[in-house]
Amino acid sequence: MRRVVVTGIGLLSPLGLSLEETVDSIFEGNCGIKVIEEWAEYKGFRAPIGAPLPPFDFPDHFDHKVTRSMGRGAMLAAYASIKALEHSGLDRGFLKGNPRVGVAYGSGTGSPEALKDFSRFIFEKSTRGIKATTYLRMMGHTCAANLGVFLGLSGRIVPTSSACSSGSLAIGNAYELIRGGQQDLMIAGGAEELDASIAVIFEALYASSSGKNAPEKSSRPFDKNRDGLVTGEGACSFILEDLEHAIARGAKPLAEVVGFATNSDGEHMTQQSKSTIEQCLRLCLADAELEKGKIGYLSAHATGTPHGDISESHATASVFGDSVPVSSFKGHLGHSLGGSGSTSAAISIEMMIREKFCPTLNLEQPDSECAELDYIVGDCRDINTEYVMSNNFAFGGINTSLILKRAS
Repeated sequence: MRRVVVTGIGLLSPLGLSLEETVDSIFEGNCGIKVIEEWAEYKGFRAPIGAPLPPFDFPDHFDHKVTRSMGRGAMLAAYASIKALEHSGLDRGFLKGNPRVGVAYGSGTGSPEALKDFSRFIFEKSTRGIKATTYLRMMGHTCAANLGVFLGLSGRIVPTSSACSSGSLAIGNAYELIRGGQQDLMIAGGAEELDASIAVIFEALYASSSGKNAPEKSSRPFDKNRDGLVTGEGACSFILEDLEHAIARGAKPLAEVVGFATNSDGEHMTQQSKSTIEQCLRLCLADAELEKGKIGYLSAHATGTPHGDISESHATASVFGDSVPVSSFKGHLGHSLGGSGSTSAAISIEMMIREKFCPTLNLEQPDSECAELDYIVGDCRDINTEYVMSNNFAFGGINTSLILKRAS
């Protein structure tokens, strides 16, 4: 089996347009959640809050000719991937037409703006707004497919449209393809654009925050006063490659992917199962051939929903007890859905490099119904560890777990 290393990361988050900027802002205790003024016009929408990206302009080469088949989510994926390639020291010419280079990428859905055009056709019986590229922006595999064309890739294309685990599932699939020798290099990650039509889904499921607290206090993972998640926006791309391939081109690895597991709850479409989450964590440890005591930090999915946080915390406690420090980034960033898995993994790597790990923002008093874990609360914690675990769990019962090792 080949070793798989991370040689580049491109991150766009509500707190910054790079991994370093985002982590700096997290360490300062900042929050990217705010009132979305445009959402106030929707009747019955109880909490018009979300975590948008800061204002920015796409690069000049993102002209209409190359982006006409992309919605905003796919454009974010492409921009994050360009940043990751630059971080990795790779020239785009190396990728083009190379059958040993592929992409694994996902989002929870295609572009809602394109979906609205098709909805108009159904409800208004009008083709107004429908173009040759409308479906290409709406389709579930729009990020992966558009990246393949945008970068001229001829290797594997692996779409991972699995809601909140899309980004981590993409990293895991890319890791397995490289480890098994099918590919030398993969671009992997996830992206999601922010839209009221996505936020209202969670209101309909009674899974979103009521916004009764100030926006920056509304996402409260594991806290006794949490009342749901807050949707966010973002994209995060990894450059993963075979270690020998990276060394041969003079690349400096940031981290190594050493474990991955995914499984299915097989019980409920929206409520997580403690038993299968626990199984997923154990499978990931087995894949990495590690004892649980080697994990020095765990990035929890922890969206702030009442049921989800309880199930996840008890599954985590069943595997680790209270021996591993745990935190979630949803209080800082909201929940970027398809982008959350790769974002969490990237931030975990950066914190491992810095040997400093953030608390869960707004976690003031852990819910007594959640398991007793070593929650990082209040201040950042200095931790020198060689391994971190990053977990994500999605609608449909699609669980993922990654173990990342600090580059030696």
